[in-house]
Amino acid sequence: MQRLGTGIGWRPEIADAVERMPGIDWVEAVAENVCPGHLPESLVRLRERGVTVVPHGVSLGLGGAERPDAARLAALAERVEALGSPLVTEHIAFVRAGGPLTASPRLEAGHLLPVPRTRDALDVLCENVRIAQDALPVPLAVENIAALISWPGEEMTEGQFLYELADRTGVRLLIDVANLHTNHVNRGEDPAKALAELPLEAIAYVHVAGGFERDGVWHDSHAHAVARPVLDVLTDLASRVSPPGVLLERDENFPEPAELERELGAIRGAWEKGAAEREAAEREGARATRQAGPGTNPPARRPDPDAIEPARQRLALAQAALLSALVAGTPVPEGFDRVRLGVQARALAGKRADVVAKVAPELPVILGDGYRRAFLAYGHGHPMTDGYRRDALDFAGYLLAEGRLEDARVRARVREWWLERSGPRPRSRRPGVRLARATRRVLLRR
Repeated sequence: MQRLGTGIGWRPEIADAVERMPGIDWVEAVAENVCPGHLPESLVRLRERGVTVVPHGVSLGLGGAERPDAARLAALAERVEALGSPLVTEHIAFVRAGGPLTASPRLEAGHLLPVPRTRDALDVLCENVRIAQDALPVPLAVENIAALISWPGEEMTEGQFLYELADRTGVRLLIDVANLHTNHVNRGEDPAKALAELPLEAIAYVHVAGGFERDGVWHDSHAHAVARPVLDVLTDLASRVSPPGVLLERDENFPEPAELERELGAIRGAWEKGAAEREAAEREGARATRQAGPGTNPPARRPDPDAIEPARQRLALAQAALLSALVAGTPVPEGFDRVRLGVQARALAGKRADVVAKVAPELPVILGDGYRRAFLAYGHGHPMTDGYRRDALDFAGYLLAEGRLEDARVRARVREWWLERSGPRPRSRRPGVRLARATRRVLLRR
């Protein structure tokens, strides 16, 4: 596995700072935010300097019941080729449910949701990972996620689940130590136990991120400084194995570059502390080197394809019931914690409002202080079905169709915004064309 070193998540908001930041060996870019034919100039300059860029996917849904979408896989492969990346990463999560397998409407979570640690889910995940591996030009690594909720009836710990996944598929692992800490607070899972059960030799690299605790719930915000307990988990991991790379993730609420550099320094310090502990233990012969794992064990036999389809069906029904409860207000499936499900539902609604505000920044400007209240009212009865950009259009259409905009000037601006984006192609900026369309609208009203 290629040694990566110390990296940071590349985001447009901090692109200039990342280029100037000392000691950055590599960066990671959200794959869906990169257009292969029009790479951001900052990423191009970093590539020209020899800085490795790894695309990090967030929408494939490898843990979902359906087979990975061929178009999404092709788009991910295009980004790998455009960036000249040595590997590509995604998540062990589901992000959508419903559709043909359940004969129900398709729903989008807009977020990474946990996969049940069951044999059915593992069989489906392994098959989906193999499909993705066959479609991608470089090795794939998959990331453990943070979760607010636990599935009832789970059959494996997180470490056991990840070990079997890597053993059966040969996939690499992206271990997020912040997510291990999140699951420790939210689900009572011991990070040290998870690390002890992992196939450490399968680790491609490590994520570190910030968050905060409120009312006994840890929120993996990626918008706060990295907490000491997260650094302690990193030290524990580094005391067991030397991971090829470690990376700081930050998605919003960006501090000054000097603060980011201090966080990177703290991460290096925690990593080096663990490495020193590992080297001391090795000198004393106190730590045995694990030999088992995907590096030495042959992959397990693939399940019979005829057995996969029933597993997909069962998983599809379970995931659709959970997602529908989270975003459409249907009854909570049996065995789930209703309070935690409520916390997750509110978190999904809030994130949805925030992301729509980013992909359609004009709407919060037009609606002012009323944006969030209006969007949450819309979202309560209108689950997302086709991504955030479509969601923004549907929100604006809802405001117009339901007569929710009393101010005539605001209503006119929202209508103009919607018309500009709702057609098959952007409306022309040429004065003559715009005048003709305006005249047509006036005539149609008569």
